[in-house]
Amino acid sequence: MTDTLARRRFLRGVALSGAGAASSLALAACGGGDDDHPVDVSFTHGVASGDPLADRVVIWTRAVPAEGGDVDIKWEMATDEAFKNIAKSGSASARADQDHTVKVDVTGLAAGTAYWYRFKHEDKVSGIGRTRTLPTGSVKQVKLVVFSCSNYPAGYFHVYAEAAKRGDLDAAVHLGDYIYEYGRDGYASEQAQAMGRPSEPANEIVSLADYRRRYAQYRSDPDLQAVHAALPFIAVWDDHEIANDTWENGAENHQPDTEGDFALRKAAAVRAYHEWLPTRPQSAPNVIYRGFEFGDLLSLHMLDTRVLARAKQLSYTSYFGALLGNPDPAAGLAQFAAAFTADVAAPGRQLMGQAQTTWLRDRMTASKATWQVLGQQVLMGPVHLPMPVLLGLLASTGQLGDVEIPAQFAMDPAAYARLVARQQAGDPTLTAQERAILAMPSIPYNLDSWDGYWAARETVLGMARQLDKNLVVLAGDTHNAWASDLRDKDGNAVGVEFAASSVTSPGFEEYLGDGVPPAQLAALLTGLANLSTLPAGNKWAGSLKYADTSLRGYMVLTVTPERIRADWQYVDTVHARGYRASLGKSLATLPGAANRKLVEL
Repeated sequence: MTDTLARRRFLRGVALSGAGAASSLALAACGGGDDDHPVDVSFTHGVASGDPLADRVVIWTRAVPAEGGDVDIKWEMATDEAFKNIAKSGSASARADQDHTVKVDVTGLAAGTAYWYRFKHEDKVSGIGRTRTLPTGSVKQVKLVVFSCSNYPAGYFHVYAEAAKRGDLDAAVHLGDYIYEYGRDGYASEQAQAMGRPSEPANEIVSLADYRRRYAQYRSDPDLQAVHAALPFIAVWDDHEIANDTWENGAENHQPDTEGDFALRKAAAVRAYHEWLPTRPQSAPNVIYRGFEFGDLLSLHMLDTRVLARAKQLSYTSYFGALLGNPDPAAGLAQFAAAFTADVAAPGRQLMGQAQTTWLRDRMTASKATWQVLGQQVLMGPVHLPMPVLLGLLASTGQLGDVEIPAQFAMDPAAYARLVARQQAGDPTLTAQERAILAMPSIPYNLDSWDGYWAARETVLGMARQLDKNLVVLAGDTHNAWASDLRDKDGNAVGVEFAASSVTSPGFEEYLGDGVPPAQLAALLTGLANLSTLPAGNKWAGSLKYADTSLRGYMVLTVTPERIRADWQYVDTVHARGYRASLGKSLATLPGAANRKLVEL
C-alpha cells in the first residue's frame, strides 16, 4: 500500500527541513501584527498526521510567532510530493491559548490514498508530511508499526528513526507513555547529561505550562519528527502522560499535599496531549477510545484502560503482613491467597468502565472484519511469578516500602530455577525451608496490568468468545516484549496478545540482569511464569510463549485475511549514536476458532 521510492525521497526532504529551524522561518502578517509590521514564525516542531479514516485525516503543526499572539497560516494537501496536484487547501489559526499548535481535520479525501501535506506562510513552508487514508472494501494487507514508552532522557530515539526509514508501513499505533513526567533526576535519567538529553523543564511536570514544555522538548527530536512526518499516528495515552501508575482519581506519582488537586493536573495533562498529538476530538477531552476500520480486514479498537475508569491498583504490601507474620507458613499462605484472590477478582475492579465496555461490545458485534484488534496500554496476558522470585524483584526495586522480607524468601530467578530443578529431579536433600519456598504460590508480577483486574479481563475475553471473533490484543507499558495465548479462566482459547518493547525505557535488564545473560534471563522468566498460578480455579498457566527483557524496539503487524504476523524489531543500544538494528522474533496467529493461539514462523 506504499510507494517505497517516493517514501525515500520524501524522508530526505524531511531530514533537510527538520535539521535547521531557520529553514522553517516565515513572516506572518495576520494575528500578530499588521501588513507593515510582519512577524517571524517558526515551524521548529515539524508536522504530523493522525486519526486517519477513509475520507479524512488530521494534520498538525506548531507555528510560533516571535512576538507572541495568534497567527494565521495556510495548509495544502496534495496527491504528489511536488504539490502539483492540490487536493485540499485552507487556512488555520495558530493560537496562543493552544500553545500555537494547529490541527486541521481534512475531509473529503479518497479512501486508501497517500497524500502529502504542508503548512505555509507567505513564501515560506514547513517540512512536508506524508499520510494515508484508510482503505475500504476488500483489503488484502495492512502493515502497522507499534510503539510504546519513549522516555527522552533514557536514550536516543533510534527506534523511531528505524521505523521512519521503512517504506512498507501504513500507519503507526502508539500505545502510550509518549512522554514521561519525571524531573531531571528522575527515572532512567542516569545517562541523560552525557547524551545531551536532560529533561525540560528540570522539575516534575504538573502544570499546563510544564506539560507543554515537555512535549516541545520531545517534539524537537529529529527522529520523532521524522516518524511523525512519515506515517499517520493512531495514539492513546498511558500513565506517564499524566503521572506514574495513574488511575481514575489519582496516581502513585502524585502527592496532593505538594502537587495540588489531581483533577487539575490530569486536566492540564489531557489538554496538552490533545494540543500536541494529531488526535480528533471525541465527546469529551478525557474520552480517547475510538475505532478505525481497515475495510473488511481489520477493526482496530483503541481503548483507554488508564484514565477514564480504572480502579485504584492493589498493593502487595497490604497482604504480606499476614503471610510473613504468621508462625505457621501454611496458614499464612492460605490467608494470603484467600485475601488477595478475593480482592483481585472482585467484580468492581474494572479498567474500562461500563460506557466504554458497551461501546466495545457494540463495535465488535457490528464488525464484519476478519480481525478484531484491541490497541490498549497494559499487558493482558497473565505473567505470574513464584512468590520468592516476585518478592526478590519487588525488594530490589524498592516497591515493598517498609515491609521486611526474610532473606530466604527473596530469591533471584536463577537460584529459584535451580531449586525447582532439584525438586523435579527428586533431590532427597531438599530442606524443610526449601520445600516451604517451593510451596509458595505464583502470583501476578504486575498489579498495574490486567493481572490486577481479573473480572475486567474476563469481561473482554468473554465478549470476544461469545461473539466468536478473532481477537488480537496489543500492549505496551512494561518496556519488555511479550507474546501470550489468551485464555479465559476456564482455559478456553480466545485469542493472542502481542506486546511491544519500549522505544527507550529500560526493561528487566535494569534490575534482574546481574550476571545473567539476557537470553537466559528471558528463558528463566518465561519458564517460571508457566509453572503454576495462584490457586483460584483458573487455567491460565502456560500461556506465555515469548519474552525479551533487554532490548528496545518496535513491533510490526502484518495483517492479511490468512494471518496476523508480529515481527519484533530491536536496536542494540539507545545510549550511543551508533547502533545496529535486527529482527528478534516473529510469531503469528490464524483466523478461526480452532486457531486462536500463537504459531511459530
